[in-house]
Amino acid sequence: MLNAKYRNSLPQMNGKAMLTDGGMETTLIFHEGMDLPHFASFDVLKTAEGRDATIDYYRPYAELARAQKTGFVLESATWRASPDWGKLLGYSTAQLEQANRASVALLGEIRDAYETTESPFVISGNLGPRGDGYSPSGMMSIEEARDYHSWQIGLFADAGVDIISAVTLNYVEEAIGIAQAAKGADMPVVLAYTVETDGRLPTGQSLADAIEQTDKETGHYPVYYMINCAHPTHFKDVLGNKDAWLTRIGGLRANASKMSHAELDNAEELDPGDPHELGREYHELMHMLPNLVVLGGCCGTDIRHVAAIHDACFAHREAA
Repeated sequence: MLNAKYRNSLPQMNGKAMLTDGGMETTLIFHEGMDLPHFASFDVLKTAEGRDATIDYYRPYAELARAQKTGFVLESATWRASPDWGKLLGYSTAQLEQANRASVALLGEIRDAYETTESPFVISGNLGPRGDGYSPSGMMSIEEARDYHSWQIGLFADAGVDIISAVTLNYVEEAIGIAQAAKGADMPVVLAYTVETDGRLPTGQSLADAIEQTDKETGHYPVYYMINCAHPTHFKDVLGNKDAWLTRIGGLRANASKMSHAELDNAEELDPGDPHELGREYHELMHMLPNLVVLGGCCGTDIRHVAAIHDACFAHREAA
């Protein structure tokens, strides 16, 4: 079951259907022609042009959620805005703090413009792995991960986000450390694991074992888990049972492409897949994941994919 501790403050914990956005980085690079060094979308916020492009990116998703009366999770553009990546990008600690705060503040403006009573908006402080999102290189201990991510989580808490979302996690020690850091800041946290084409984490651990281990070592602290940055065909086969860990998955942000992580890393052109086919695949997953309420996309997806996912899944939800 989803952790109900934050039921009163998070609409998705009450079963509210929620959308979120698609692949921000791939959209800005391939559709908008922007340069994102080290895939860092927060870097564009340093210019007025980049800020405007970021608002333009969020707008159609916010409009879709409001029109369809779903909730919406606004994820900050801060996946790479942690200390190591900031240093690599030439940011001082003060500049990186300002970038994180500016990203959250921008989401507040969007929420003010689009939120309605029937379409509640949740602001999520988004963070990514310390290392590469596809490869568990430079693996940390739980304590090291907690200490590393505490800085950014503390900033998010002070900036007033509603929830922390850690995405593209590829080994359990980092996920557990993030959960501990979030607990230390008294913030709800969502952990999103990524998997390879065999449905296993890049370490080889099964998704079931990763979620069960994380829950055991954190006292079930994460409010729910997500799967992100993998195509449904990569993990659907590992969901075909009624095990309790499946009830802990509350969100899904899949890739548009069926390519592996290695193939995506080497791709010079965007593979947008088939938005309607992706919607149908999400629809199938709704039957396998009883608590799935937050739906969006990851690499290669855009508003077409999220609209198709909405049409396939939430129409099914209403009919059920």
